[in-house]
Amino acid sequence: MCGIAGHFSAQPLPENASENLEAQLKTLVHRGPDGNGAFVLREKGVALGHTRLAINDLEGGHQPLHAVDDRFVLTTNGEFYDFKQLRSTLMAEGDRFTTKSDSEIAIGLYRKFGLEFTEHLRGEFAFALYDRQEDELILVRDRFGVRPLFYRVSPDKTTIVYGSEAKSVLAHPDVPAKLDGKAALHQLMQTIAPGMSAFEGVTSLDPGHFLRIRKRSGRLDIQQVRYWDFDFPVEESRSRDFDEQEYIERVRDTLIRSIVLRLEADVPVGCYLSGGIDSCCILGLATGAMQSPTKAYTISFDDDSYDEAPIAREMAESMNADQEVIHLKAADLYGENYIKTVWHAERTFYNTLGVAKNLMSKRVWDSGYRCVITGEGADELFAGYPALKRDMFLHGLEHEPESTRAEYQAALEKTNQLFKGAILAEKQRTHPAWDSLCGFTPSWLQPWMDTLDLARPLLSDELQKELNGYDPIEEIASRIDGSMVEGRHPLDIAQYTWSKCQLEGQILNWGGDRVDMANSMESRPAFLDHHLAAVAVDVPPSLRIKGNIEKYILREAVKGVLPEVLYKREKFAFMAPPAHTDKAKQAKVEELIGEFLSPGTVEEAGVCSPERVQSFLDDYRADTDSTSLVRKDTLLNHLLTLHILHKQFIAS
Repeated sequence: MCGIAGHFSAQPLPENASENLEAQLKTLVHRGPDGNGAFVLREKGVALGHTRLAINDLEGGHQPLHAVDDRFVLTTNGEFYDFKQLRSTLMAEGDRFTTKSDSEIAIGLYRKFGLEFTEHLRGEFAFALYDRQEDELILVRDRFGVRPLFYRVSPDKTTIVYGSEAKSVLAHPDVPAKLDGKAALHQLMQTIAPGMSAFEGVTSLDPGHFLRIRKRSGRLDIQQVRYWDFDFPVEESRSRDFDEQEYIERVRDTLIRSIVLRLEADVPVGCYLSGGIDSCCILGLATGAMQSPTKAYTISFDDDSYDEAPIAREMAESMNADQEVIHLKAADLYGENYIKTVWHAERTFYNTLGVAKNLMSKRVWDSGYRCVITGEGADELFAGYPALKRDMFLHGLEHEPESTRAEYQAALEKTNQLFKGAILAEKQRTHPAWDSLCGFTPSWLQPWMDTLDLARPLLSDELQKELNGYDPIEEIASRIDGSMVEGRHPLDIAQYTWSKCQLEGQILNWGGDRVDMANSMESRPAFLDHHLAAVAVDVPPSLRIKGNIEKYILREAVKGVLPEVLYKREKFAFMAPPAHTDKAKQAKVEELIGEFLSPGTVEEAGVCSPERVQSFLDDYRADTDSTSLVRKDTLLNHLLTLHILHKQFIAS
């Protein structure tokens, strides 16, 4: 795991190009504390930089990496798996390598396959590959967007500036720092449109895509190419006659292979462990693969309603794991830790779970580990979220009696009361753009439509005028490829659209890479392996959610390593206790409000109306309805973090 940054121009770079690149790299030291490197060809308009976190080839894996014939230069963030097999094959065909690093296989594969080399890359990565012979640059991002990659093209299209984090793009002197008005509204409602960053002109490269950047008549010709997508089969092609056991075995075998590959490192590898099936089965299968106790890290909250530590402890004991439990209270989740997490996430968040994970990754680093396997992605592949269950019950069970569907729906509502207002909307909502795209409005989006109703009136008069007629819900829908949902089962549609919006923009951001790498700690989500995804999309919807049981196929595939209480447990959203749940958290939030939501601070940022924000805060303090408070808690977090972003990146 590392950080990459650089710029590429159709014109020669200025004399201070190396200093500009160094300024970019300084913002990424947390991603790579073990060294940095640079490759600059001013006359060719090329500047590639790298900050290194040593995981593989500790002595010889310094970057940029150069091909043996010096044609290619590479900087990589992330990991390629199966690299020893691939390297052996390439060497047998006459290729040669200068290091033992997994990263170098990208050069060999590109030399052999050209732009089709992405088909052979397995892992979590974002990288820049410069071809000196063709004088072109390729920027590539992994299939699910586990590793971040941002870029900004100059208005005259002569220069592209890129980096692992938006802050490394903003660090270039030619890139202005300004909050994007549309993105601000999206962030207040929670859901960013795919490709959108918080900053005007700065774009997040879509997962499963690469940019091919060439020079044409003094300008850059930039082509974005999709090389992979989360592709469910059309419903009419699915077999109605299938062998359940065959799917169970395929899921189990592919998941084990994915975990084994992610245990490959020249440093010790641990596991994150919550009380959910995902991380627990990772721990169990990893323990089996290593045939030794595994290091496990668990978050414990000071609220029994949200605390999963007791179940995680039972799992750890069953595997004889070396478990560390990180106990977190109000003072940990707010204050300076909250502010630092915003700086790393570069976007707003609705819950302090990201702060908690930031603190957990710090504990991992402090205990001597640099790498963990995590459970992100299981809910996306195997339909674990409550909103996905709701869509299955509402739209995907036409063959079931109405009474059965109503029974399932009632059970879902009962077990998710705690999260109403944030995860499940209490009333069904629709939107014409989504009804047209999907045939229904996905349930995962509906609570954020409710939040939008609260958030939009808070905008300043100037921004409201600027965004007059702009529909953020329609904008999100416009960025979804309709061909990927056409003819699919409703559950497939719900999973696909969630993954395109919430997985990359939220879970893998302030719940994943950004807060793990805040402390130079590499996380490896074993479920987000494209070989496993190929198996998962083929699983019939009725085996992903069977009756009222979510992730049924995964439960069956790994039940041998799960305690019975966990095997039978319904999905429980992993969230930190919201601020309204106790007085200590309320007090800490009030401190943040005083610093970042004062009338003067809100006025300076220019995004919201100070008077209307104050009115919202007064309503929040007086509210006693639990569902309403959950929603207002989410919006309060977004308001705070948006204004913290302004102070950190704009006002400074």
